[in-house]
Amino acid sequence: MSGEPAVRAPRHWGAVLTAMVTPFDARGRLDLDAACRLARWLADRGNDGLVLAATTGEASTLSDAERCDLIRAVAEAVTIPVIAGTGNNDTRHSIELTGMAGELGAAGVIVVAPYYSRPPQAGIEAHFRAVAAATDLPVMVYDVPLRTGRRIGHEVLLRLFREVPNIVAFKDATGDPPAAAALVAQAGEHFDLYSGDDAYTLPLLAIGGVGVVGTSTHWAGPQFRRMIAAFQRGDVGEARAINARLVDSFNFINSETSVVPMSIKAMLRTLGQEAGECRLPLPPTPPEVAQQAREVWARLNS
Repeated sequence: MSGEPAVRAPRHWGAVLTAMVTPFDARGRLDLDAACRLARWLADRGNDGLVLAATTGEASTLSDAERCDLIRAVAEAVTIPVIAGTGNNDTRHSIELTGMAGELGAAGVIVVAPYYSRPPQAGIEAHFRAVAAATDLPVMVYDVPLRTGRRIGHEVLLRLFREVPNIVAFKDATGDPPAAAALVAQAGEHFDLYSGDDAYTLPLLAIGGVGVVGTSTHWAGPQFRRMIAAFQRGDVGEARAINARLVDSFNFINSETSVVPMSIKAMLRTLGQEAGECRLPLPPTPPEVAQQAREVWARLNS
């Protein structure tokens, strides 16, 4: 190849972070033992860090007590960083959860843009500034407009990254690499860019991303590590080849009948890591998803 790709190293948590599912038992209760087993299994399979109690962790169905118990237990069970999901659509509640995260052993927090109420950009900016002020921990901003109903404005992101010292990372689930490239060009020295959509990991690496906050990383963490390492050493052909093998996993995550985290828990059962079913409104996983999981796993390892 002619020239090396721009390489940015993660400054806080590493390159492969998994947004971990929250295990429940057969009665739908939080299963801390299963959570710790899963966390250690993920750490052993090359994950640099874990994101807990966020979208994939069914945060909206967890009580505050359950969220705190989960973060504390997993942070004690592993040596890799635990990033706590502390954001919601109530700024006061987000501040309370964020203020507790350090005492629970979290190495950082991830804060989603306030959802449902769809505040104007001034409200979104004030929300993030207030939450970041509640902690000395590093903060990852999470933009997922498909779920929140409002995208975080470009100028708001620039101000947050440049002016708030502990806002240090961005989980980008906007599906807009050109906008991410503009952010990196204008404020890349102030933040780490993570793909918030597994399928966009390689494209975002190409414009200065440092890694992924993934879901298929539950089972494909080693492949993501190899893909990122290949790109970083300038072997773009190898990175593209690994990415091609991951497409099956990207497609498996969400379908008309099984969404994140349903499909992830089905795959984990296939691999002998029981995490239970999801809580309503996510229904039990359809039986055919288990067969799809076996096929995806077999093709990934063929």
